[in-house]
Amino acid sequence: MNMQTTSVMAPPAPKGLGEMKLPIVMMRDILLKTMFRKNVDTVSQVADAVCLPGSVTQELIDIAREQKLLEATGTLNANSGNEMGYQLTDAGKARALDALSQSEYFGAMPVPLDVYREQVKRQSIRNIQVTRDQLTGAMGHLVLPDSLLDHLGPAVSAGRSILMYGPPGNGKSSISNGIRDALGDNVYVPRAIEYAGQVITVYDPIVHTAIEQEADDPNSLRRRKRFDTRYVQCERPTVVTGGELSLSMLDLVYNPTARTYQAPLQLKSTGGIFIVDDLGRQQEPPQALINRWIVPLEENKDILGLQSGEKFEVPFDTLVIFSTNFHPNEIFDQAALRRIFFKIKIGGPNQEDFLKIFAMVARKRGMPLDEAALVHLLKVKYPTINNVYANYQPIFLIDQMISICEFEGIPYQMSPDLIDRAWANMFVKDETIVK
Repeated sequence: MNMQTTSVMAPPAPKGLGEMKLPIVMMRDILLKTMFRKNVDTVSQVADAVCLPGSVTQELIDIAREQKLLEATGTLNANSGNEMGYQLTDAGKARALDALSQSEYFGAMPVPLDVYREQVKRQSIRNIQVTRDQLTGAMGHLVLPDSLLDHLGPAVSAGRSILMYGPPGNGKSSISNGIRDALGDNVYVPRAIEYAGQVITVYDPIVHTAIEQEADDPNSLRRRKRFDTRYVQCERPTVVTGGELSLSMLDLVYNPTARTYQAPLQLKSTGGIFIVDDLGRQQEPPQALINRWIVPLEENKDILGLQSGEKFEVPFDTLVIFSTNFHPNEIFDQAALRRIFFKIKIGGPNQEDFLKIFAMVARKRGMPLDEAALVHLLKVKYPTINNVYANYQPIFLIDQMISICEFEGIPYQMSPDLIDRAWANMFVKDETIVK
């Protein structure tokens, strides 16, 4: 599939401690905690562990040595290219333990929030222009009317909020995933960010799909241009939530044992897509959820709070897709609807598109089409539900018929009788159950 892969400008690696914009004591303590916890002892090992260039790591090690917190072991490590080894002094171990009691965080040096803001601008979801071909390519497995793409294209390119509404089973979730696939390029996600001395972890392997990095060839004269390895190069993230979404999931998560924070879902989805599926099925009313998003959607920034009660701004650079089976007027007031930039109805297919989907699914499943069965389906069965077609129905009916054929031990086939048996499982008859 030919997707656009516009090159996002990579965050440059820091050349010295002066470019880090973090407190020296904080960096020194993370270095000591990492050496203590990970048992690394050469500059290259420590540099990999804290995700900094070797020269910057050496500067930090020199500061710790001057303060008598580290000492050279006096031996060259043969396994690490004859590098000098370093170890924590007794004072260094005491300092590491004291620092761990204040915050268990160690490893990758965090990126200051203000520095991260600049990277967010460089890779903004609003910088992307999605063409009709890209959107069609990403949704090639769906049968969609041209008019739907006419509405979706500008919405995705604007990087603004989208509300998709309509009856269930017509592919709102599949369309959301297709939008994600159409984006096609990569972004840089910080392992952790720092604000007011607090560390907030952002990179999450459950949410983020990392791009494999080629290792440098030690024999090559030209080394690849490196980016700041405090970031992980990832596909644009997609966070999907459904009925389980609650307002508390949009707040910073504080771990009182480790004394660190974890970024909320919308911050993890920066540069990508946040899909709120099944809006109206959450415990909180839809209006309350939308009210929580008003500032982010209008001002491209979110407000988060620390344990201390201090509030601070973080970038909000996310394409938010709300998907609901309710009519918007049932669940929102007009002020909320104004704030959702694009409102797109996803209806069921007409008879022609239904047949296209039916034929496509049958071909993929290896089920031969039968004219008598199709006439029976369209002329006898669908009039009983006022000829209301839905995108999920062809898959459901064909899979039901396949299951029946496998059970009966007969080749895959469709017939009016098999259509009737499959149809009976698609709808539950209204009746009173005697208890």
